[in-house]
Amino acid sequence: MTGTPRTLAEELRTRTDRGLAGLLRARPDLLNPVPGDVTQLATRAGTRASVLRAVERLDRFALQTAEALAVAPDPCPYDTLAALMAGDTGDPGVTGELPRAVAELRAQALVWGPDDRLRLVRTARELLGPSAAHPSPTGLGPTVTEAAAGMSPGRLQEILTAAGLPATHDPVTAAAALTGLFTDRVRMAALLDTAPAESVAVLDKLLWGPPYGGVTDRPAPHLRWLLDRGLLIPAGARNVVLPREAALHLRAGRAHHTPEPVPPALAPVTERDPQLVDSAAAGQAFTALATVEELLKEWDLGGPAVLRAGGMSVRDLKRTATALDTTEQLAAFWLELAYGAGLIASDGEADERFGATPAAEEWRQLPDHERWAVLVGGWLTATRTPGVVGTADAKGRALAALGPHLDRSPAPEVRRRALALLASLPPGASVPATAVLARLRWERPLRGDAAAGQIPAPAAGRTPAAGGSATPPVPSAPAPADDLRSRLAQATLAEAELLGVTGRGALAAHGRALLGTGTDAAPSPADTGATAHRAAALLAPLLPEPVDHVLLQADLTAVAPGPLERPLAEALGVLADIESKGGATVYRFTPASVRRALDAGRSAAELQEFLAAHSRTPVPQPLAYLVDDVARKHGRLRIGAAAAYVRCDDDALLSEILADRRAAALRLRRLAPTVLAAQTSPDQLLDGLRAMGYAPAAESAAGDVLIARADTHRTPPRSAPVPVPDGPPSPDPTLLTAAVRAIRAGDLAATAERKPVHTPAPAPGALPRTTSAETLATMQAAVLTHSALWIGYVNADGAASQRVIAPVRVEGGFVTAYDHTSDEVRTYPLHRITGVAELADDSV
Repeated sequence: MTGTPRTLAEELRTRTDRGLAGLLRARPDLLNPVPGDVTQLATRAGTRASVLRAVERLDRFALQTAEALAVAPDPCPYDTLAALMAGDTGDPGVTGELPRAVAELRAQALVWGPDDRLRLVRTARELLGPSAAHPSPTGLGPTVTEAAAGMSPGRLQEILTAAGLPATHDPVTAAAALTGLFTDRVRMAALLDTAPAESVAVLDKLLWGPPYGGVTDRPAPHLRWLLDRGLLIPAGARNVVLPREAALHLRAGRAHHTPEPVPPALAPVTERDPQLVDSAAAGQAFTALATVEELLKEWDLGGPAVLRAGGMSVRDLKRTATALDTTEQLAAFWLELAYGAGLIASDGEADERFGATPAAEEWRQLPDHERWAVLVGGWLTATRTPGVVGTADAKGRALAALGPHLDRSPAPEVRRRALALLASLPPGASVPATAVLARLRWERPLRGDAAAGQIPAPAAGRTPAAGGSATPPVPSAPAPADDLRSRLAQATLAEAELLGVTGRGALAAHGRALLGTGTDAAPSPADTGATAHRAAALLAPLLPEPVDHVLLQADLTAVAPGPLERPLAEALGVLADIESKGGATVYRFTPASVRRALDAGRSAAELQEFLAAHSRTPVPQPLAYLVDDVARKHGRLRIGAAAAYVRCDDDALLSEILADRRAAALRLRRLAPTVLAAQTSPDQLLDGLRAMGYAPAAESAAGDVLIARADTHRTPPRSAPVPVPDGPPSPDPTLLTAAVRAIRAGDLAATAERKPVHTPAPAPGALPRTTSAETLATMQAAVLTHSALWIGYVNADGAASQRVIAPVRVEGGFVTAYDHTSDEVRTYPLHRITGVAELADDSV
């Protein structure tokens, strides 16, 4: 194709296959389904939803460039764009980066045309340019022509006279004359030199936006001076607007107050020993594993009930936070982390409750580094965001932990980008969180949660000028204050530290391995799992080795000098209570904890043997006495169901219980010298006697002691929640190659020059029409001459299409041909071919 492209489709046709593949890679939504030709591709690239997604993924300077084009003339010469971006001073930093920004917009098919006629696609101009609803994100209002469109000719003549311009009776000529005045730097400067100081102050208020202001029915003299000369133009009953050309003169030609051609630096950098960073991260990773394991242990017998609307109640969240000795916000994070890894879920029963899944038991049996890989792999790709727990949704309802509506689709991309920024620093180096957030805002300045079709812009509210009135503001789009992506980035940095991906703010070695090779495109779950396990392999040597012993002390405590082996930790957790955690866990032995171990079926001799076998110090005498004393009392009383009864071989002990006033609520009576009956349940009787200081044991109907080992509660097998994708996935090279080939072939079929066969050429886009005899003869001739044909084809479903084929064989009512559209050899029934036409000699 020669000459200047007149449409976006024509320009896309001039791109190389690599250029088209780059467009499809940057905007994967254009691939679903694969466009039939370049015209369809260009049409889809100009739809509102696709343009909005592309604009949201621009960096700040590319976005500022697009915003400048939205307020520039259409088409816009490159020099005009450079003047809008760099101003009258010609900032070399801006002009040096502007070619990169324009090239990025071209690659995204948001800008097309040669440098002397740059065009922003119409949808992007509508999104980023000023409208009746809001001004441009640059803070510029409408042009003189647009603002004065409804003004009477007489009023325009008055403005021209006051501005010292020759009168004209044509409104179009009058608006052009006023535009020429405002864009002439010398004449405009001379006009403003005569302005009252109060008038200049009003212009300064409106200069950088919003450009709208409010006035009363009787404007003050300094406002009247501006209105008389068209520097303020009425925009309603009591609103005025500063014309775009006047604002640009006052701004020294700049469309933006502060162009940002380069990203903010990641500074100041704090250097640390990489080994210390890795060790700190490994310690935090082990703490994360212990916290999740403690959560699962807390829910072993069943978790809290599921709310009718989904999730868990605030009371249950507080109870979980107390059990984990943390805040409610952190408890929500640990809950969502376990949920995202598929370790906890609801059981789905009528009385629905949360609980650990069967996968939790398998997870507990894994080595520590593999357990960490499961947690981090789920976290990196999760779209559920615990940081929004407790906030209100769109309907004002509080969002609950483990409940619905916690998915935020940009979360995985933000996590990877934040970690990638830390990975760009030298090993062991860290920067303040504010520096990371500033860089992320530059890379993705628009909100991730912006409503469809809504581009954040400076508020276009009315600025009360001197003498103004408190009239309602002009409607506007919301300003992006504390946007979703910033909140996600802040949460990412905090969560990465909690999980041991970072240590002391710096990315650990295993954290770098977690990112893999690609940091921009979202990887598949399989790729994430593979990188998580590679990272876990680096973490494994840094994790503390489990120990098989404790240090027993005379104050009835035991100190674990490190993480205990799982069987030892479980047994000791029954025999003693955890008093404190940290580098060394402290366990406390109490009569209740020893009785708990005896209730679980252990004898005093077994407990003494267990303590002696796993202590590096001799068993202290107080601890040995405690075990023996509790065991001596344990089981002397026997409780069964009468409603309930107590039996004991020592009738004096039963008499003592009967005489105790504290037993009145149990309503005991003697049935025999060694048996008491109670008017309460066995469980209440057990609790009551234990509260009185006794150590009864429950027995079965056969008289055997019941072992008080509670059954664990597990949900049915549940899958981990599936992340909500943030748009279509990035296509792989194979798909890109096939898509580009299909688009080229479809475009060839749609645009190739044809030679009619005995019939006039069909209208553009219509299928060729020939008789069956003409179709057969043309096909046979093409086989002999090895030429390509253009055919119309209707498949078995009735769908019509155009194709370019090279016939190879014609027989039995079928034609076998190489199909340029699908890039394969196919066989077509002749009766489904609507017509055929020869291609021009240079079409293929």
